[in-house]
Amino acid sequence: MMTILITLGFSALLAFVLGALLGFFREKFKVERDPLVDAVRGALPGANCGGCGYPGCDGYAEAVAARRAGPNLCSAGGSKTAEAVAALVGVAANAEDLVSVLLCSGTKEKALDKGAYVGIPTCRGAKLSTGSTKACAWGCQGFGDCVAVCKFDALAMGDDGLPKVDYAKCTGCGMCAEECPQKLFAIVPKSRKGSVVLCSNRNVVKANVMKACKAGCIKCEACVKICPEACIAMVNGIPVTDYAKCTSCGKCVEKCPTKCYALLETDVMGKKKVAVNA
Repeated sequence: MMTILITLGFSALLAFVLGALLGFFREKFKVERDPLVDAVRGALPGANCGGCGYPGCDGYAEAVAARRAGPNLCSAGGSKTAEAVAALVGVAANAEDLVSVLLCSGTKEKALDKGAYVGIPTCRGAKLSTGSTKACAWGCQGFGDCVAVCKFDALAMGDDGLPKVDYAKCTGCGMCAEECPQKLFAIVPKSRKGSVVLCSNRNVVKANVMKACKAGCIKCEACVKICPEACIAMVNGIPVTDYAKCTSCGKCVEKCPTKCYALLETDVMGKKKVAVNA
């Protein structure tokens, strides 16, 4: 019994001594925390989405305070957060609110399946195992990997088999663009206006495009020819708009035979919410 008491007493004494030593050395060698880090962290929204490229808001705040990162990388907070952070570090914000745009119109009614898929029900799994579950090798697989990674509840799968962006919630963090194996999401300024082709099919053979998807760009270049500002050019099989010249006249949208063209400000970001699966 005496041995047990002695052991307990010695253990308690040893724990006390070690605790005191740890406290002493912690105070002796502690690194003073830059108060700017806490100030920047307080200005951030706390989403910890990783859209800034740093491990959470704490990592980004430390990088900003150390002048290793600019004040405009927090997509979740947008331009207001960028301005607040910029004011703390004494630099210009130069930030715009960003959003994500899906560059695909291949709904399940318009884009043909290659066959019944029985593999892992994820877009990445389907891409790795089959190349594409769709006849269009560039199209949306429709399993919602992008929806699963969105931390802002800004994405939901529509009844037509395509993910839908809620632009009232989207922060343009880029997580969906990073996750999509088909690279179908473009991150653009929310204020951007002009035409965009909602198709990523780069097959230059018109017949093959039409066979794979009724909403695919058939490379007819009607949009290029009709544009009064000459601001559309074919790049790697896809029409690309020069937004410094585009006036949103809508002639390319009207002329497109497969109706895969849209105006960002009205047809995409201004579109009413569509029905989504529960």
